[in-house]
Amino acid sequence: MYEVIVIGGGHAGCEASLACARLGHKTLLITGNFKNIADMPCNPSIGGSAKGIVVREIDALGGEMGINADKSHLQIKMLNSKKGPGVRSLRCQADKTKYPDNMFKALQNEPNLDLKEDLVKELIIENDEVKGIITESEERIETKKIIITTGTYLNADILRGHSKVKGGPHGEKPSLYLSESMKSHGLTMRRLKTGTPPRVLKSTINYEECSEEKGDNELLSFSNFYKPSYDIEKQESCYLTYTNSKTHQIILDNLDKCALYSGLIVGVGPRYCPSVEDKIVKFRDKDRHQIFLEPERENGDEIYVGGFSTTMPENLQEDLIHSMEGLHNAKIVKYGYAIEYDAIDSTELKMTLETKKIKGLYTAGQINGTSGYEEAAAQGLIAGINASLSLSGKEPLILKRNEAYIGVLIDDLINKGITEPYRLLTSRAEFRLLLRHDNADIRLTEIGRKIGLINDEKYNIYKNKLNKISELEEYLKQKKLENTEKNNVYLKSIGSSPIQGKISCIELLKRPEVKIKDIEILINEDLDKESKEQVEIKIKYKGYIEKTEKEVEKMLNLEKKKIPENINYNNVRNIATEARQKLESVRPLTIGQASRISGVNPADITMLLVYLKKEFPYE
Repeated sequence: MYEVIVIGGGHAGCEASLACARLGHKTLLITGNFKNIADMPCNPSIGGSAKGIVVREIDALGGEMGINADKSHLQIKMLNSKKGPGVRSLRCQADKTKYPDNMFKALQNEPNLDLKEDLVKELIIENDEVKGIITESEERIETKKIIITTGTYLNADILRGHSKVKGGPHGEKPSLYLSESMKSHGLTMRRLKTGTPPRVLKSTINYEECSEEKGDNELLSFSNFYKPSYDIEKQESCYLTYTNSKTHQIILDNLDKCALYSGLIVGVGPRYCPSVEDKIVKFRDKDRHQIFLEPERENGDEIYVGGFSTTMPENLQEDLIHSMEGLHNAKIVKYGYAIEYDAIDSTELKMTLETKKIKGLYTAGQINGTSGYEEAAAQGLIAGINASLSLSGKEPLILKRNEAYIGVLIDDLINKGITEPYRLLTSRAEFRLLLRHDNADIRLTEIGRKIGLINDEKYNIYKNKLNKISELEEYLKQKKLENTEKNNVYLKSIGSSPIQGKISCIELLKRPEVKIKDIEILINEDLDKESKEQVEIKIKYKGYIEKTEKEVEKMLNLEKKKIPENINYNNVRNIATEARQKLESVRPLTIGQASRISGVNPADITMLLVYLKKEFPYE
């Protein structure tokens, strides 16, 4: 018997099983094919806008994705580096061979974790509580907790042109029976769709017709606990090309031949990662769209044609690829396709990612309606942590919207639900100035330590960083700059006024035009990179941060107003029918959570508060 069984070996399954095992629980990870563990069937990257911050948060809580990405990347860069700190994010090109290999080794080396190749046919549920699983090989395995992380494999169909066949992302056998088992136990399923573009041979691309996109010229890492040591000069380049009028015309002339517009697809696709057909149809005013040519592995010849997801038949994919600059003679080695799969209604989950209807059953990743490796890994980590905490009789981990992007992600899934694959964006986080790339460890490492996933070595690295920041801030408070000709000439050169008498470096840094790099020049010292970034943001954005923290306080006050579990929403007068239905479905724990449910308006919240004050005056 196992304490936890994790079904599925994708990014969610890896994080879930590692978390449970590392927290001392005997865990089984069961997946259809070991070769697909931590697989990247779509984009060969980790991170990106908002997603890169999620990877940092996973790392701060004790997860594996950040460290593995640092060990496995071909190129890394900071996105939005010239913009404010609230929108900066790391993104790397991951080696699609090294990343899963390294993750597989981490799984194999975990003492409390067993790995098994098989598919799960049935859940064993008694009195609405998890008891075990039955595999397709008819093996019965008992357990106390189940975490389902099946990705896009649940009753999956591969679609291309007018062709529709059962299969996973690489054509392997999908999970055909588990979805029906879940339905039989009262879980609501829905159909979603995602897709992937063609891959072409690197040796057949004319890069002279494309724009080169290099990695950043400094050492970067997702993990705060991993010292980067790669060769900056040997990073692989990506390249940029564009669709054109010929590309667009081929698509518009053949919409009836693609799976997306022929009526073959019933699942809803991702709004923020549309197929190229969708782009052309919905944005006909655009003359061209960016297409990224991204390497998939260090010693491979396959190039991922990013931004060109398609469901066109193979012969038309050839014409489309050849219509673009740099790709006129490109040889396709893998054709693009769409994949439809079953997902659950995410509003049927608790904030812990445990299902409301079945005790001990958790779900994480694309089965919850999200898109992206990073969102999946984050959910897997949280599901694994909460399953473990439940086994130990401890309070669950529920991250708030002001604490982490992971909190925003889960809160959105449970309270707003999804009608299409969900993708994290910086715009979804109302407190994004607090949820920065640079402070993910400061926000969450203490939580990871308390849970038990941050060991002494990592914790000492974190504490050392805090000490360095504190020491630098104190040093800059004490360090004075005098009214010298040299100092004033420099200040004039950056558009700043001269020093009158003496001024501390901290006070000088408060001037909008003065940057931390200017302070380094004036005092002729190189300051610690991480520490100076923290100090500069604290000084420069003090007013904005304080304003945001006041907004957080308002939200937290609403979170303190609990809603009794036995409330009957039919007794709440003068609220809209939609609000009543949504409140009954989600069963929010607090007024704050209720206020974020889609379809529940401020007027409904007011009437709910009136009812609670009258009927539950001591709650």
